[in-house]
Parts: sequence; C-alpha cells; structure tokens
Amino acid sequence: MAYQKTQDAIDRLTPDQYRVTQENGTERAFTGEYDHHFDAGIYVDIVSGEPLFVSSTKYNSGCGWPAFTKPIADNVTEHRDVSHGMVRIEVRSKHGDSHLGHVFPDGPQDQGGLRYCINSASLRFVPKDRMEAEGYGDYLTQVEEAHHD
Repeated sequence: MAYQKTQDAIDRLTPDQYRVTQENGTERAFTGEYDHHFDAGIYVDIVSGEPLFVSSTKYNSGCGWPAFTKPIADNVTEHRDVSHGMVRIEVRSKHGDSHLGHVFPDGPQDQGGLRYCINSASLRFVPKDRMEAEGYGDYLTQVEEAHHD
C-alpha cells in the first residue's frame, strides 16, 4: 500500500486535525479522543493512512495525550524542535509528513525508556477486527490485547 499526503486527504481534515498535523499544533491535554482509549488495534496517520503505533505499545502515562513506547517500523521520523523556548524531539509521519507530537526519555524503562507523546488529532484508530479489511493485516501479529498500566 502506498502511503502519501494528498490534497483530498488534507481537505477532509477537521480544523483541529489540520492545525495539529499541518501547522505543528498541539491539542489541549486530556481533550484528545485517544487519551484514554485502550482497544486492540492500530493507530495510523490521519492524513496518509500509514501505520504508526499498535495498541500493545500504548500505555497510560498520565501526560494528557496518547503515549506509546515505540512506533511501528520506520514510519515515524524524529526532528530537533527548538520552538517554545525548549529543546525537544518532534515526531512526524514519514510519508504524510504530519506533525504527530514529541518523544521524551521518561517512558517505561523495561520497554526502552521512551514516551511517544502523540496528538489524538493526528491519528485514526483501526480496530483489530477491521485491520485485515482496511489493508493492515501485516501488522496483526504486533497487536496484542492492549495494556492498561
């Protein structure tokens, strides 16, 4: 499956999704659709559809945004971000170039120590029972029942 940003996909975004993914915005803490969402499945880029995170790597960090311990394969890129008077590592989708959020070194140590802090507005969730039909069957082996830490 080819993952890419198209004008049609951009035109379908809500104003909040556009602000986050295309203008490097951030949704307010604890307001995102997926902050307390722990169903089994896969999270994909709202713009390109590329697979980003599986539910088995999601955990409740208490930060107010969905948090994951690692991304899927190489679909997430990291960039130095010096905005807002601080140095952070921004994460973007590789093919859609959507702003997703940031990665921090304060995640669960037994799972690599990283916390991918991601805006719900940059994601679309595909439930495990729909993954095959929507073209994400290759990732089913990575999806376990989600953790509720």
